[in-house]
Amino acid sequence: MASISSLRLRRSEAQLHALAGVEREIRINDPNGRRKYLQDFSQAFRSYQSVIDRQQLSADVRCGDIVLIGDYHALPAAQRFAATLLEERAQPGDRPVVLGLETIFSRDQHILDEWWRREIDAEELRQRIRFDLDWGYDWAPFYELLVTARDHADAIYGLDCMPREDLRKIGARDRHAVHKLAEIRQRHPHAVMLVLFGESHLAPGHLPKVLREKLPEQRVVTVLQNVDALYWRAAGEPQERVEAVRVDHDVVCVFNSTPLEKYENYRLHLSRWGRTDEEGPDLAPTIYNLIDSLLRFLDIDRYSSHNGTQPKFLVDLMPEVYCRASDARLRHLLSRHHAATDQTEAMVRHVEERGSVYLPQVNAFYVREFKMMYAAEEATRFLHHACRGLPLREGGAETRGSTTHFYARTMEFALGYFGSRVLYPARPEAEDAGSCELQEEAPESERKKTEASSQLLGYMLGNALYDAYLKGRVTRGMLRRWFLIHLEESGKAKEVYREIAAKVRGHGKKLPASVRLLDLDK
Repeated sequence: MASISSLRLRRSEAQLHALAGVEREIRINDPNGRRKYLQDFSQAFRSYQSVIDRQQLSADVRCGDIVLIGDYHALPAAQRFAATLLEERAQPGDRPVVLGLETIFSRDQHILDEWWRREIDAEELRQRIRFDLDWGYDWAPFYELLVTARDHADAIYGLDCMPREDLRKIGARDRHAVHKLAEIRQRHPHAVMLVLFGESHLAPGHLPKVLREKLPEQRVVTVLQNVDALYWRAAGEPQERVEAVRVDHDVVCVFNSTPLEKYENYRLHLSRWGRTDEEGPDLAPTIYNLIDSLLRFLDIDRYSSHNGTQPKFLVDLMPEVYCRASDARLRHLLSRHHAATDQTEAMVRHVEERGSVYLPQVNAFYVREFKMMYAAEEATRFLHHACRGLPLREGGAETRGSTTHFYARTMEFALGYFGSRVLYPARPEAEDAGSCELQEEAPESERKKTEASSQLLGYMLGNALYDAYLKGRVTRGMLRRWFLIHLEESGKAKEVYREIAAKVRGHGKKLPASVRLLDLDK
């Protein structure tokens, strides 16, 4: 078994490469990170007592009279976790639940109450509380939390006050929030109060300290989310995924995202706030950063002038990135390269579900919405094509229905899945969905089935490959060589597939039946 230090390194290395560039840009555009108030939070939580599971987390939450939930405002997963926690805590016959929010000023409580009574709709609520002007983060996950609270809680309260921009007054905002919580306790003496507040407010000497002084009889439980230092330390645990850790007797931390996803989302918000138009953030730097991180992870020199162990001048093969473009633009891109109607519609659906897609025919990224897990997979797919010289660009041959095509697509899915796990270890493991038969010649009516089969098999192989990498059985040198192999050559894709399958199986890794089926010649 790999040591704790080697596990931590293998799970974290690619992300740390990617984070370096993101953090540099954030420091340039947001100097507040050096403020003492924010540093107090980052220094407070450096280690934990033990790993806990979801059941233990729920038990801790149930012990609290007031549950403080740390919010990383730019990360939708943070607000969605709060909604899930609220729904789980609000059980029939148990204590009532109320929700307190930093997002809404206390002065706007009457507007929130009108929405609660269904006297105004979501759009009027958004405008009147000046959500986009005074808050500026994503509306959709926050509104999902509001709807969940209206369905399951007894009330929602705004807790914040001005000024938000002046960090010299942030302590006064803590005291104001605690005063409002004391009023809510008088109004709801038996309720559990769930309070979603920015994570920096939850350092022990900040809001929790003021709250305990004001309401000493209340049991306060703090639920942090995705704290960097705790995340990197948990990356060394033997289990594949750590759901949560106990930091102290009254503090836990859950992991529903990664540091890279957090800071990429924040960078996108900084980009959007810095623009004077209405087009939204520029996603190109985010995509290029993911690609660059994979290059550093695989020790690939983007400036190499020769083919062989390095692709020739990969820097000249970087993809064009289309942001904020319409479905019509995507259809036009594909039609210019004679894509079949069913292929085009499949790509449109792909973008709707995953937010982005890499198009090897035109060497372009089409990004509608940044979703870290899928963007990482598409970035890896680009690198896989670029390492082979972009064989499909500008009319390159692709013989659909052949055995070579099937294995090539399977390898593309496998390496794409592997890359997404390297950059986003929180991605759930691929599950074996049963056996799939390989057909030497797939007729037109079965193309969709064959494509689904190659995706399933590729994901399962990519999952096994990631596991072997974590255990040190697969090196980055091996991975680099597999990325560089020209799979379009006759028989090469099948050869590489079988080599990888044998590599992970040869070290005691039991592959799912669906993957083992492809070794037809054994």
